[in-house]
Amino acid sequence: MSSNSRTTRSASSRNPSLADPTSAAALPPADRSSQGETADAPDGAAALRRLGWDDTFAAALEHHRSADPRVLPGRIARVDRGRCELVTADGLVRAAFVGRPAADPTERACTGDWAALAPAADGTLEVRALLPRRSAFLRSGSTRAARGQVLAANVDTALIAVSLADDLVVGRLERFVALAWAAGTTPTVVLTKSDLAHDVDHLLSDVRAAAPGAGAFAVSARTGAGVAELSAALRGGSAALLGVSGAGKSTLANALTGRESQRVRANRDSDGRGRHTTTTRDLLVLPEGGVLLDTPGLRGVGLWDAAEGVGATFGEIEELAGRCRFGDCGHRSEPGCAVLAAIEDGSLPQRRLESYRKLLRENDRLAARADVLLRAEQRKEWKRRAAQGRWESDRKRGLTPGTGGRGSRRR
Repeated sequence: MSSNSRTTRSASSRNPSLADPTSAAALPPADRSSQGETADAPDGAAALRRLGWDDTFAAALEHHRSADPRVLPGRIARVDRGRCELVTADGLVRAAFVGRPAADPTERACTGDWAALAPAADGTLEVRALLPRRSAFLRSGSTRAARGQVLAANVDTALIAVSLADDLVVGRLERFVALAWAAGTTPTVVLTKSDLAHDVDHLLSDVRAAAPGAGAFAVSARTGAGVAELSAALRGGSAALLGVSGAGKSTLANALTGRESQRVRANRDSDGRGRHTTTTRDLLVLPEGGVLLDTPGLRGVGLWDAAEGVGATFGEIEELAGRCRFGDCGHRSEPGCAVLAAIEDGSLPQRRLESYRKLLRENDRLAARADVLLRAEQRKEWKRRAAQGRWESDRKRGLTPGTGGRGSRRR
């Protein structure tokens, strides 16, 4: 048995829910007319296309193939302690990362990344490099270090799961939508557990008002209502499934993939609310093409470099601001303010303006903290380089390194 075969089988045994459906043989037939495939395209190329591979990624891979013709593409399905599982044209494989992790957490490998794979000296596989991302869903980290965290990469659609077993928190929804727009993805709000609500149409109207330009679906994994429509909207693309803990993401993932891909815990009997289940980020293949990136439930969703996303989420306010008399209008008491006029005549809810201000303040505050951290790290690096320069100077002059000429010459 080859080393690659052993790697594939080992990864499959650890993650059986991911291995079988992602093998090239198990992928659904490719729609080659829509994917740009020719009639005689190899099965491997068609399988990669179904995983989100395109000419842009292929061109980026050629740079690595010019140095090593053995390099092959793979899409990261899961990252775990210096290693990762990747889906390739031949199925699931496991590989190790080369070198140290990137200093910036937002540039580290994540589920959804495309990677350049090649055999290592011992016959196992290693990740030589990550291919440039098309998009990345970022949030601020949970620490006070003012660092970002990447949740999913190379995503076309951000599925924001909102459980109808809970009250609709519009402010939280606007936050998710702003991050989705900032990531370069199209937000789609999915109201899960629609069988538990009696005013679904009214709630969908609230969602559309809070997220103009975003898609909106109401689904019930238990009854199957709305699942087919959502599946059709996701066909052939890459979607990231996001939401707070207990929003029903794992159940929705199983409904969309048509199999028990993710473990599901029973709802609480008292109120029908879900429980925290998903603890890792997984890449799941959809039966009609495309992939779904399931992410753990989020307890907090901090903004990260999301000014443009906030502007897109509150597009009506940005449009009104362009009509204000003063270009630097703060929309508080200035004369000729179109935003305040819209609030006065009732066409713009006061709550929307307050939410807009809150998210912009938070984003600016995090950006300022990140700048302070960056400057501190730069000063630390400058000091390190200066110390290294003094050490080299002492060594060349025959002095004990690090003494700056105060020590005796070396004998």
